[in-house]
Amino acid sequence: METVTLTHTAALARLGHALSDGTRARILLALRDAPAYPSDLAAALGVSKQVMSNQLACLRGCGLVVGRPDGRRTEYRLSDPHLAHALGDMLRLALVVDPDCCGPDCTCATPAGAADGVSPADAA
Repeated sequence: METVTLTHTAALARLGHALSDGTRARILLALRDAPAYPSDLAAALGVSKQVMSNQLACLRGCGLVVGRPDGRRTEYRLSDPHLAHALGDMLRLALVVDPDCCGPDCTCATPAGAADGVSPADAA
């Protein structure tokens, strides 16, 4: 068995923090396909430039994205090519675990589903 260190724990906690916000998760998924500028990401995701700036700062702090100056603008990309594959794998895993999660009839985030300790998938 591999020894788990505080560094491993901290790295997973940073990833969890980054993915805990829907906008940050959407940014990471968008950057899987290609690098992008903040203004283009903001327009594509329907958020303000200020929100995009704040979320990109968080993702930079978590070590998940890097910026490359391009004249007066900065182009953002995933910090490591392996992240694109890992994000895709996590997304597929989440959909396998609960295929109805985040669909039109999703109840996984409602207090009723969480209060009794039974997931919506198990309740059906």
